[in-house]
Amino acid sequence: MTTQQAIYPDLKDKTVLVSGGASGIGEFMVRAFAAQGAKVAFVDRAQSQGERLAALLNSKGQSVEFECCDITDEIGYRAAIGRFEHSLGPITVLVNNAANDVRHSLEEIDSHMFDQLIAVNLKHAFFAAKAVVPMMKEAGSGSIINLGSVGWMMASAGYPVYAASKAAAHGMTRALARELGPNHIRVNTLVPGWVMTEKQLAMWVDDAAKELIARSQCLPGSVMPEHIANMALFLASDASAMCSAQNFIVDGGWV
Repeated sequence: MTTQQAIYPDLKDKTVLVSGGASGIGEFMVRAFAAQGAKVAFVDRAQSQGERLAALLNSKGQSVEFECCDITDEIGYRAAIGRFEHSLGPITVLVNNAANDVRHSLEEIDSHMFDQLIAVNLKHAFFAAKAVVPMMKEAGSGSIINLGSVGWMMASAGYPVYAASKAAAHGMTRALARELGPNHIRVNTLVPGWVMTEKQLAMWVDDAAKELIARSQCLPGSVMPEHIANMALFLASDASAMCSAQNFIVDGGWV
């Protein structure tokens, strides 16, 4: 089944920042926002992938800028955000997409690994929001989209620190929505189900997983990255003008 993409005219010429945009869900978000005519900035550690994606989209006449950046380096990430602001204009849509759901057990986690997982799954989102909020306040509005997870909602095993980080992201959404609402800045959590990215298919989606998905989702078929990107477009657009502090779950009806 082909996924249709709505057109949101108000996204044209908006400056959008997507973290982790070189592959997976993030890549589809970059493509979707660029197709709307937005000015899209994205960061990722995968330099060659990011450069190829930016070159491809710019060759189509779209406006995309990429920087190879470690989002866990707060100073470096903030500097990249400043450069995007200078070249593309004030960022009024932030998509905190980057994360790493690497499997880990309670027994193997030490303090250093704990801090690393928190940094890549939660901390960068907070400080990216801190960096762009002054731009949004100056512009008079904005949208911050934090990527959550159904994993912790389902009490999934295999990644306790990741689950804790994502649960915290939901809490951060609620707190920032209340704090920033008077400035017409909306903050929501976009919550993917089990999305069939290349990484998931290569590492974890075997026949047993496919059977679990078919049994657990209300809807038949697969949740694809473009389904998540379509929800991001809605949350970034004025079409969701009175939506804030909420979870928008795209999981085929699993949770």
